[in-house]
Amino acid sequence: MNDRLHQTLLRFDQYNGTDPNLFTWQGETCPQELFLAQKLHEWVLKLAPDASLPLVLASRCQHIGRWEISRKSYPDGRVGYLTWRKALARHHASVAEGILRETGYEDDVIDRVKTIVMKQGIKQDADVQTMENALCLVFLQYQYEAFHPAHGEKIVEILRKSLQKMDAAGHKWALTLPYSAAGTAYLEQALAA
Repeated sequence: MNDRLHQTLLRFDQYNGTDPNLFTWQGETCPQELFLAQKLHEWVLKLAPDASLPLVLASRCQHIGRWEISRKSYPDGRVGYLTWRKALARHHASVAEGILRETGYEDDVIDRVKTIVMKQGIKQDADVQTMENALCLVFLQYQYEAFHPAHGEKIVEILRKSLQKMDAAGHKWALTLPYSAAGTAYLEQALAA
């Protein structure tokens, strides 16, 4: 890893390290977006060992500063949710762009990172698809088991929508993760839908 890449990933981690929301995994607690960004990075490298530089960079800043735009500041319902998600994507891309400029990356790399962060071209762009697979896998591995009990049968529809964004390779990896009996049943129902 070259020095500029190392310094940039460190800057992304420092930024995400200021997340006031905490995440606990296997007895260790740290800022939520720092933990999730590092796990996303690991999944991207597992899915694409020869990942492009923009994909590697995007994997650590995909949700940078997510806590800075509250879901509560948007109306309830699907329209409010989608508006919030678009605002978040623009925010992540903007914060990432600032750090990438400060660390000396060229416009073509910055533009490509922003494309991946904003998930433009999913299903047509291999890097964006890898990112989507990795995002879903991070959720399934680290958040799903705590998430599904609160959502009951709605979880099947939530999973179905997430799984639709993944490709066959992502589905294959999803089936290798350990789940509770209920978690497995919901996942199988979503895949069959």
